[in-house]
Amino acid sequence: MTPAALTIVVLALGLAAASLVHALRLRAQLAAERRSAAVRGAEREALAREQAAASERERIHADLHDDLGARLLGLIHDAQTPQQADRARALLQDLRDVVTRSRGTPGTLADVLADIRNEATQRLAAVDIVLDWHSSEALPDPPLDHARALHLHRIVREAISNVIRHAQARHVRVRVDERAALLRLELTDDGSGAGVNAPAAGSGLRGMRERAAELAGGIDWTAGTAGGTKVLLTMPLAPVPGA
Repeated sequence: MTPAALTIVVLALGLAAASLVHALRLRAQLAAERRSAAVRGAEREALAREQAAASERERIHADLHDDLGARLLGLIHDAQTPQQADRARALLQDLRDVVTRSRGTPGTLADVLADIRNEATQRLAAVDIVLDWHSSEALPDPPLDHARALHLHRIVREAISNVIRHAQARHVRVRVDERAALLRLELTDDGSGAGVNAPAAGSGLRGMRERAAELAGGIDWTAGTAGGTKVLLTMPLAPVPGA
């Protein structure tokens, strides 16, 4: 083979090798693009399914609220006593909790306390009980997840229920502050002091204790300094792992 022919062969082999490398790279690029497209397609399908499920949950919750909510409002309107009306109001708030929990985040501690205060004010005013609520200006305002917000809300709701149904009180005082990284919520009424001893309050008190434990906190009932009952709830401001 002449040097010229050898040169041509070498060049041809080089071109063939370069073409092969280019083809392999192109094949790998196409395969990667197909995999990426498949992943994007799967993500779009998963997102579409999630959005469809969320829409269906929203529809079910809306139907539930409209149907049961209307019935509970009817019970409130037709109640023979303020206590019966309050039971229906509490159930209506429980129903709204279920609906609200499916939407977004509950917000910060201040947001949750504002909702609790507004609900308590309405329920107590409906039975001619005056609410005096004060939150410390120095109270931290951390975000609350759904579970912690729900437990806090339900504990105060049950405490208000006990006042309305058993205490024969005219005034309720709530003080909210922070000590040693603990939220302290103190609720005192000027009633008979019979609320925590009423037979019907038993399961409610157990539920309050269980919810306080879920918050890694505690709850105590003592006699108020001027009569009535004092409820003290404490809970860590920051979530406790495992709680």
